[in-house]
Amino acid sequence: MMSAMEKDEAASAPSYPISSVDNALRLLLLFRERKSVRLTEACAYLGVAHSTAHRLLAMLVHHGFVRQDKGSRTYRPGPTLVEIGLAVVQNMDVRAEVRPFLVRLSEEFEETIHLVALEGNQARFLDSVECDRALRVAARTGKALPAHCTSAGKALLAALSEDEVHALYPDGNLAAQTGQSLRSMRALDASLDEVRARGYATNSEESEEGVGSVAIALLNKAGHAVAAIAVAVPVSRLNPRIETHIVRALREVRDEFREVSD
Repeated sequence: MMSAMEKDEAASAPSYPISSVDNALRLLLLFRERKSVRLTEACAYLGVAHSTAHRLLAMLVHHGFVRQDKGSRTYRPGPTLVEIGLAVVQNMDVRAEVRPFLVRLSEEFEETIHLVALEGNQARFLDSVECDRALRVAARTGKALPAHCTSAGKALLAALSEDEVHALYPDGNLAAQTGQSLRSMRALDASLDEVRARGYATNSEESEEGVGSVAIALLNKAGHAVAAIAVAVPVSRLNPRIETHIVRALREVRDEFREVSD
């Protein structure tokens, strides 16, 4: 039997569908309910020949919508599909909503505060409030850094499943910013497991020497991570006591944001 969603889709189908486009889109929709798809499953699902399903999947692989696991030969969501999904979620303008929180945190800790979104495997700095201290972390508004090298990027990556994270790094290569940067998928997986367990992420000179930070993902009412806030601190000032205070304040902001977000 068809689900309610499938019935709605069938009812709203165009009068003159293009079969190849329709089949390709149906394959993508299949990933809503399955983590991976075999070629034989694609054939059965679409009701087409083996060669037809293979050509469709090959084109989706070419454009990055799916990727093929070399060991099992199964197909999984690819980086393009993940990036599009993340872009839709993050397309909302959170800057206006979050700006008061950035100002509040900067005044409380007298440090620089960043608002960050995920763009593929990059952390895009959407906004910053810079403190007045002589020794401070500079604002990074508009810049993009490898997500695995930043606390905010790691907080957002940790909100994804392991498969989704791996799809963002299809070749398994992690660009390093400093000697402290994570350099392997194994190290990244372990780091993200730690972030998920404690609920926040840290960075110690992984994106820039002398800079540390603590970050937390901001979730909307639907539970989706839409951005992350990071408190950036020179490592000379970032001790365990300060980190504990920052985590407490970030958790308060996270909870308040979820109450007021759309």
